Amino acid sequence: MNILVVDDDREIVESIGIFLAGEGYGVFKAYDGLEALDILSEKEIHLIILDIMMPRLDGIKTLMKLREDKNIPVILLSAKSEDADKILGLTAGADDYVTKPFNPSELVARVKSQLRRYTMLGSIVNKKGEIVIEGLYINTESKTVKVDGEDVRLTPIEYKILELLAKNRGKVFSTEDIYQKVWQEETVVGDNTIAVHVRHIREKIEINPKVPKYLKVVWGIGYKID
Repeated sequence: MNILVVDDDREIVESIGIFLAGEGYGVFKAYDGLEALDILSEKEIHLIILDIMMPRLDGIKTLMKLREDKNIPVILLSAKSEDADKILGLTAGADDYVTKPFNPSELVARVKSQLRRYTMLGSIVNKKGEIVIEGLYINTESKTVKVDGEDVRLTPIEYKILELLAKNRGKVFSTEDIYQKVWQEETVVGDNTIAVHVRHIREKIEINPKVPKYLKVVWGIGYKID
């Protein structure tokens, strides 16, 4: 798995890189947020270690930008220990938070924990563009779906909704979230429109749509793939 280390302190980047490489991880390095986003657009990254205070684009703004379309784990680094910084980072979408100076062994342990949880949730798309959740198979390159080996024909909108939820397994998306990410518009259609699409997806991928195995409703909140 590949880890991106982002910090304007090159000694810290090199130090973290040595420890991670020793554990068998692929290591990519960046020294500000803009460099990090460039690497993320070109490379397959599974976790980011991200400093908060950096030039050009700081860690919080970088985190908010990457959370627009990526759900990979992010561990924030900061020299500050105030609760406000921790809360700000977690609110922006960080998965964990480490205060400098830190024990490298502890950081590696947190990396392993986040990657283990992320993998268990089924959020990693492999190099072939495949998402496999038990009997549900999605190929993000060919835009094809199979359930228990049988082809499933989805409309483009149905496919986009399913892929969004599958890439973020376990995460609940509201009607507004789904509309903005799938339709890429701010104005939200009525809840019933999303509900109709979800019902159609269920009819196609579930053995028993009334007792869904994959696509579930979280009442009053939204939808998720379990």
